[in-house]
Amino acid sequence: MARKIHWAYLLLVAVILLVSGCSSSDNTEASADAKTGLSKDEISNEAFKDLFPLQYDSYMKNEEMEDTKYSGSVKRSKYDQDKEPLLPILFNGYGFATEYNEDRGHIYANEDVREIARITDASVGSCLTCKSTAVPHLIEEMGDDYWGGNFNNDIWPAAEAMGHSPIGCSDCHDPETMDLRITRPSFIKAMESQGVDMSNPTKNEMRNYVCGQCHVEYYFAPENSEVTFPWSEGFKAEDMYEYYETVAKDRGFNQDWIHNISGTPILKAQHPEFETHMTGPHGQADVTCSDCHMPYERADGKKKITSHWWTSPLKTMEQSCATCHSNRDLDELADRVEEIQDNHMKALHEAEDISVNAHYYVNKMITSGVSEEKIKEAQNHIRKGQWYWDYVAAENAAGFHNPQGAMDTLKISSEESFRAIKIATEELVKKGVSIEELDKEIEKVKEAVKSEPDNFKKKDHATNDYFPAQQPKK
Repeated sequence: MARKIHWAYLLLVAVILLVSGCSSSDNTEASADAKTGLSKDEISNEAFKDLFPLQYDSYMKNEEMEDTKYSGSVKRSKYDQDKEPLLPILFNGYGFATEYNEDRGHIYANEDVREIARITDASVGSCLTCKSTAVPHLIEEMGDDYWGGNFNNDIWPAAEAMGHSPIGCSDCHDPETMDLRITRPSFIKAMESQGVDMSNPTKNEMRNYVCGQCHVEYYFAPENSEVTFPWSEGFKAEDMYEYYETVAKDRGFNQDWIHNISGTPILKAQHPEFETHMTGPHGQADVTCSDCHMPYERADGKKKITSHWWTSPLKTMEQSCATCHSNRDLDELADRVEEIQDNHMKALHEAEDISVNAHYYVNKMITSGVSEEKIKEAQNHIRKGQWYWDYVAAENAAGFHNPQGAMDTLKISSEESFRAIKIATEELVKKGVSIEELDKEIEKVKEAVKSEPDNFKKKDHATNDYFPAQQPKK
């Protein structure tokens, strides 16, 4: 009997270790009662260097820039011919049509937000929220005045005066104990809006939450520009669209901008990696963001640390993928990932092209004198189609975080854009408009945008005499 109990116990321990293998604690992290000697208000990444040299060295690998098939960390425009050259059409009339670059490493966050052309004299403090280690203290000191404060005149100078760093140690760790923590209040509010108790999250949950503070969809609340996550309905694209059509509108938020070509009120998706991961196969299996993007490694050949080089798991498959997929050939796994991403990008570009066409069809409805009722009906489909496309396009995994979810979302996008085109076609034919001529003019304007060598001027080719810009109605 004792022997049976002994083996049963060992089996139970083995199962527990297997289940928790992807979230075991880092043996170089400070324990709950340890003290680093740092101030609780420390925000300089350099202050952690001598205490945690191995982790700091891995963090500094984020300086490396490398282009990959569908993303990478090289500072280059998303408008390039081999990227997304039609974006200046889809975002026409909005700052994203002026400059929109591939994401570089977190280490460049402050530099990039300072230089991007989308930051203007009208930009608000919320634009800094996930870029600087000073933000938690700015929110604490300024309260609601932080969110709507003038970025150039008030918020950036205040962050510099605090000696801030780009995204780093204090954003995710308590400087005194190195315990994981949430420093952006918007995340806590959004989770609680779904009924999640945030008072005592587990270590495994925190390995998602610290990333989910920033790698998310959000909008600026109309009353004070506070960063707000549209999560009360759920994490899926359809949940958030429902939120925007109900809760957000009730609060006074209707759109991010009015599209310059179709006159449609458009929602701009941000970067919903957390949401797509949580609804995808890995998230549903309780695999965390950190398991894949911050795998354990032998930094000096001996000590096991959590990597702070936030990169694609395809670059660290031995440490990340092999931990759970120990029975799979890693080359086969990499090929499978690439196949998923290839299929995803093909569908993404198809949905993108249909959405572009829909905008021009509605432009022709407006200039041909089609009724306001029909124009509005088509615009509603454009709004939905572009949201579902952008929800996938703005997410930085080329579909891998939730392969089936991404494909389903793109299918809805295409269907909605096609509905707009169908309505427009029926009405334009009644007005005697040549659909063949319209299609030729659309192809001309696409080519004009693509072929413009100056990325800052691409947006200017999106409208012309045949497709005049539509001014927002007052």
